[in-house]
Amino acid sequence: MASPSVVQSVDRALRIVGYLAEAEGADLSVTEIGRRLGVHKTTASRLAATLARHGFIQRGPATDQYRLGLRLVHLAASAVADFEPVLVARPALRDLASQTEETVTLNVLSGDRVVTVDQIMGRRSIVSHSWLGKTVSTHCSASGKVLLAWLDEVELKAILPSRLERLTPATIVSVPELRRQLDEVRAQGYGTSIQELEEGLTAMAAPVRHSTGRVVAAVGVSGPSFRLRQEDVPHIARLVREAANTASRDLGYSDGPGVR
Repeated sequence: MASPSVVQSVDRALRIVGYLAEAEGADLSVTEIGRRLGVHKTTASRLAATLARHGFIQRGPATDQYRLGLRLVHLAASAVADFEPVLVARPALRDLASQTEETVTLNVLSGDRVVTVDQIMGRRSIVSHSWLGKTVSTHCSASGKVLLAWLDEVELKAILPSRLERLTPATIVSVPELRRQLDEVRAQGYGTSIQELEEGLTAMAAPVRHSTGRVVAAVGVSGPSFRLRQEDVPHIARLVREAANTASRDLGYSDGPGVR
């Protein structure tokens, strides 16, 4: 049952936006939207038409299918523009992309997901694979593990599901094993994801702290596993930590060179 403080029509409209975001560029029909919402097609059509009127979603020509609208681009740009970690961390991200020649991202928690709020493409990056604005699970991403590792127990329990989704054969699906890895992340100062989020993808990430000491973001590097080999992890992880430390110091954090 929905909370008495929830406005049902608004809740449904926002869920439509969420469904389209999860579709990652694919269109959804009114029939499919209605099925996901658990409402009649007519209700789904009215909700979608209202969102389209305000530019949040857009209808395909001569179809009943919808995709995200350009109004969201403006809202996202406005939200990120004044987000201090993005402004401050950009030089460190650029340096890291130059050093590694791979894709470098800045990532934050959004509910129980990780969202990429900034991205720099390295010389060897696959340009067609953009993470900017996308959300991924916390338990199988390097940045997700970093952002989970420094939550307090109450926050962690609120985010972690009782069952972890398996995305690849390497994905961690045991909560005790994930907690063991989070202890390891805190001890070594960085997290890894080796073909856990996507097969053939390796990533490393390190925490960015605000002046208060709280971890507010994670700097990550990702690339094909055939380039980011297991033996390369210590070297790349050191570069990622150095970039995250630089961003942390620029945000006013002053606990020495080793951000833990």
